[in-house]
Amino acid sequence: MSALICGSYAFDTIMVFHDKFKNHILPEKVHILNVSFMVPELRREFGGCAGNISYNLHLLGGDALPMGTVGMDFAPYAESMDKCGIPRTHVTSIERAYTAQAFITTDMDDNQITAFHPGAMSFSHYNKVSQAEGVTIGIISPDGRDGMIEHAEQFEADGIPFIFDPGQGMPMFDGEDLQRFIKQATWVTVNDYEWQLMQERTGLSPQQVAQQVRALIVTKGADGAIIYTADTTYNIPSAKANVINDPTGCGDAFRGGLLYGLMNNMDWETTGRIASLMGAIKIEHYGTQNHSVTLDEFKQRFKQNFERTF
Repeated sequence: MSALICGSYAFDTIMVFHDKFKNHILPEKVHILNVSFMVPELRREFGGCAGNISYNLHLLGGDALPMGTVGMDFAPYAESMDKCGIPRTHVTSIERAYTAQAFITTDMDDNQITAFHPGAMSFSHYNKVSQAEGVTIGIISPDGRDGMIEHAEQFEADGIPFIFDPGQGMPMFDGEDLQRFIKQATWVTVNDYEWQLMQERTGLSPQQVAQQVRALIVTKGADGAIIYTADTTYNIPSAKANVINDPTGCGDAFRGGLLYGLMNNMDWETTGRIASLMGAIKIEHYGTQNHSVTLDEFKQRFKQNFERTF
């Protein structure tokens, strides 16, 4: 049983400015803004939704089959995937393009200035769902607009159940687009902010979405998650993190746990808690793919957090 994980691959270059932006940006001069920040801290992380979700599902022992488009600079990321044992069968290299890149500068108030270059991600529609064999479930996570639209059509045509996860790709779609995705999808997952945008653009309530899919999953950060189905609403508690270091990628970790529960035919109470714990484990580590856990360790933490087993 394989999960086809359609989405982006990206390098995240994260820089820390040891001061506050407000001390260097003069409000009366923003029309001629020209600033330079000395950033003594810098790290480069492997990221992108397909990469992150695949990494988390793989940690749990799930069969992750990522599908994405990358550039001519992908070699170190590819080496990391090979070491982890995550297949690159459907990771397509685009000539003369760079892998998607996010350049993030953070100040001491946790404000961020980000520049994002989509690069090879814009060619995600070059990949086709039909190219993958043995797929029993899929997910469409943030990617190039054309790729997300075409992959949803292809999953539906092939009769493969899939999760629609618009994430930061939400601004690319209007209400009509989102309603079409909902009709095509088997499950929909968003965070609470993304849900507000989806609700405003579609005019649909959670119950109306839940009538069209098997479940609508809305994550709420430290407040856990709510899972809406046609006849029941499940309130999923958050799992306790030992330390809070970096929330980046927690949503992708949650989705890796979500896929694991669905692939193993678990009930929503269990699936939601697995996803919640994956997010808690991720938040304890800097970067999106630097955490690790064995399935036995995960089951022990699951029992400690929720006083139940799976």
